[in-house]
Amino acid sequence: MLNDWLLQFARWLDTHQWSTGLHESYYMYSWIETTHVLTLGVFLGMLIVIDLRMLGYTFTNVPASKLAQWLDKPMMIGFVVMLVTGLLLFYAIPVRSTQSIWFRIKVVLLIAAGVNAFLFRAKMQASKGSWDMDTKPPSRIRRGAALSLTLWAGVVFTGRAIAYDWFDCHKPLSQLMYWAAGCVDELHAAGGPG
Repeated sequence: MLNDWLLQFARWLDTHQWSTGLHESYYMYSWIETTHVLTLGVFLGMLIVIDLRMLGYTFTNVPASKLAQWLDKPMMIGFVVMLVTGLLLFYAIPVRSTQSIWFRIKVVLLIAAGVNAFLFRAKMQASKGSWDMDTKPPSRIRRGAALSLTLWAGVVFTGRAIAYDWFDCHKPLSQLMYWAAGCVDELHAAGGPG
């Protein structure tokens, strides 16, 4: 049911002239993709420094809240531009993206990273006075930072894997993979549930 709806939505997006024009553009798609990757670098660079501080590995002589405050604005600018360019990349190739197992995993990891960031930030702000100058923050903060690094590593890996057709719908796959990748037509043809 969800796969059917997602594919219908992607096919609807694909009918837009701007979607096709963006995908077939000689320069624009490449510029957007380059901007996406560069702002990912800015965002992740700041995030990694903050997370490594929260793990107690770097900048241990700098208050954790100060470091987070200094890097927060460029990190958030990088995130917003990265998000907008990512949505444009999806808009340019909606059907293939929707039917990519890697894209689907990336979206799940992005949601998990967002939830983790929200909880991590709340815990950090609630307790910063008690450990701000400690070289090694409390274990709950370290766990949140380690989870953040792990989730974002997964986002980068799956984002890069989207470009490859290892599990594309036009290939022979198991019914489970057809379902997981959202290959609705192929799944129906193989006699599987929608």
